[in-house]
Parts: sequence; C-alpha cells; structure tokens
Amino acid sequence: MTPFTSEGSDDRKHALRSGRARWHFNRIFAMVSVLIALLSVMILAVLVVAIFWQGTGNLGLGFLSSGPSPDVREAGIRPALFGTIWVCMACAMFTLPIGVGTAILLEEFPPRNLLLRALHGFLQLNIANLAGVPSVVYGIIGLTAFVSMFQAFGSPHDPSFEIGVKYYDQYLSEGDHVLFVPVAGRAAPSLLEPGMPAVDGRGQVIEVNVIAATGPLPRDTSMRNVTLREDAEAGRINFKKWYYFRVPFGRGVLAGSLTLMLVILPIVIIASQEALRAVPNSLREASLGMGATTWQSIWNVSLPVAVPGVMTGSILAMSRAIGEAAPILMIAGIIYIANPPGHLMDDFSVMPLQIYNWAQRPQVDFHALAASGILVLLAMLLFFNSLAVLIRYKLQSKSL
Repeated sequence: MTPFTSEGSDDRKHALRSGRARWHFNRIFAMVSVLIALLSVMILAVLVVAIFWQGTGNLGLGFLSSGPSPDVREAGIRPALFGTIWVCMACAMFTLPIGVGTAILLEEFPPRNLLLRALHGFLQLNIANLAGVPSVVYGIIGLTAFVSMFQAFGSPHDPSFEIGVKYYDQYLSEGDHVLFVPVAGRAAPSLLEPGMPAVDGRGQVIEVNVIAATGPLPRDTSMRNVTLREDAEAGRINFKKWYYFRVPFGRGVLAGSLTLMLVILPIVIIASQEALRAVPNSLREASLGMGATTWQSIWNVSLPVAVPGVMTGSILAMSRAIGEAAPILMIAGIIYIANPPGHLMDDFSVMPLQIYNWAQRPQVDFHALAASGILVLLAMLLFFNSLAVLIRYKLQSKSL
C-alpha cells in the first residue's frame, strides 16, 4: 500500500478544486450562451411583431397586383415581386450547376502533377477570398462586365447583336390613325414608298398610300386612314419577343442575375465541397472496386450522399440573393418600373429596392408600405426555402 502523504493529499485537493472550477465555468458559460440566444430571439420576435403590426393593414390582392404609385392607397409591389422571382430563378439556373460542378472538380478529381496542384491551390485560395468580398464590389464588376461588357460590343443603347425584336416607324395617318411601318433595323433609314406594307393599330397588315407633301387628300375616308405624306415624321419604336436577346446585356434581368451569381457562387462552392468531403472514402473505394468509373462513382454514390449538404448551402446562398440590394442597386438603380419583366433583357426592380424606396420617404404611410413589402419578402423567402427543403428530402430519400 502507498503510504499517506501530505503531498498526495494536496494534489487531490488541487484536482478537486480545479474540477469544481471547470464545472462552475461550464455552467456559467452555458447560462451566458442561453441568455444571449434568448436575447437574440426576443429582439427578432419584437422586430417581427412590430413589422406585422405595421404592415398587415396594407396586405391584400390589391397590394400584390398593383405597381408603385404616388398614392399610398394605389401602390403595390407586383413589378418588384415578379422582378425578384425572375432574377432569383435565373440566378439559380446559372449558380447551382456551376457551383456544384466546380466543387466536384476540386474535390473528386485531385491534381496529378505539380502544375495542377499549384492551380488547384490558387483556385481554392481565391474562392475562399471571394466569399468575403463586399457585395457592392460585385455590383461594380457586374456593371462593367455584364451591363456594358467593357464597351467592347457597342453599348446597351446601340447593341452589336440582337434577336427577337422588330423595329417600326410609327406614323399618324391623315385620317388620325396610327400606322407602323417596318424597318430593317435600329439604325435603318426611314423610307416611305407607295404600296409598302404596314401594320395598323388593330394589328392588321395594310398597304400605305403615300402622297406628295402638298398633294390633295383622298376623298375616301378609309383611304385617308392609310394615307401618309412623303414628308411625314416618324418615331422609331420596337416590339420585343419573350426570347429577346442582345449583346451587351444592358441593365436587364440577365445582368442582375449574373451579378448575384458572382455574390453567392463562392458560398455554393464551399458548401458543396464540405458536403463532398463528408462522404466516406470507403463508399468511393467500394464503387471503384466494383468496376465503376470515376464519374459513375461520383454520380451514383458521392453526389447522392452529399445532396443534403449541397442543398443546405444552396438554400443559404439563395436566401442571401433574395435579400441583396447593393449589387442590384448598381445594376438597376432606383427607377420607376410599372410592369414586371417580359424577357431577360427587360428593365426590372426587386423587392429590397422597392422596400428601400418606400422606407426612405418621409411620409409615415409609405413606411407602412415598406413593412408590408418586408412581410411579402419574408413569405417568399420562406416559400422558396420550404421548396428547397422538400427537394432535398425527396433526393435524400431516393439515395437511401
């Protein structure tokens, strides 16, 4: 038996005191953490209740189906709502394939030589750095790279390439009817010739009757409706299809969605990489041992197991994109948009910009409109997050 010594007793007392001190410290730390969490939840609850209290009075079909207006009773959020849907859907279509594909390349295809390892490390370092860049910087990049394309392909007002658009010269006939005479392009000269085809206000194709500048008018009233003098002045207008596309992109939906893609792409890549790293290597080795190729192993084994993590990162990234205002402010600006976008090149606004526009006005009624817009934005965010969670659950169930 070990004899009792005062030194051993002191060591045990010191260990007991040290253990009690750690136990008390852990209890205090846990209590402080709980208090901070409760305080954060209480602050969030107060803000949400205040927004509900202020914004529920304006909610309704009229608010969702109307556009912005100086009259508070007629103002709505429809153009900004559909603009947000357009931008976020286009952003997701670009971001998710590129982000997940980049993560697969970096994680599942390791470099085999010194040059590729250096390139791999350079890409990984830049992706990590880009995740911390302020979003307004991406707005400046989008303004230069997507809106004007470094002015290498003309300007948004005079693009070098266009499809899905027809140009017309708009005239007022001698019978006070509007006539649209087709022209070859945006900068084509105006040309009036007798018998040339035109479109009237009802969309019917007619033949134009051209007379001299000082010539007599036709006696027939119906002929006056299609009669133009040779010196008649026209205004150049255009009619764009839903698939209208131009280069450069201009301040449209496509430029805004590509700019938001730059903002959230590093988040999607990093989250997807972490999800792929969490997949056990034994699953990959088993798949390769059964004769599957590397891509077959990725598609049938690694990626299905990593889907929950990939979808979680994508949900967080798209949630950030829906609420971003700074990069969209650089692209679209605070302008009056009366109608939702009709194509990817169309002007647009988003809900954060419309909410900011209402919140900065001095009238209290517009502040209530801003609160209503926040409620719509939160509902939209909750809907898309729930949809993404459902998709994640379905994909996870299939992979099990």
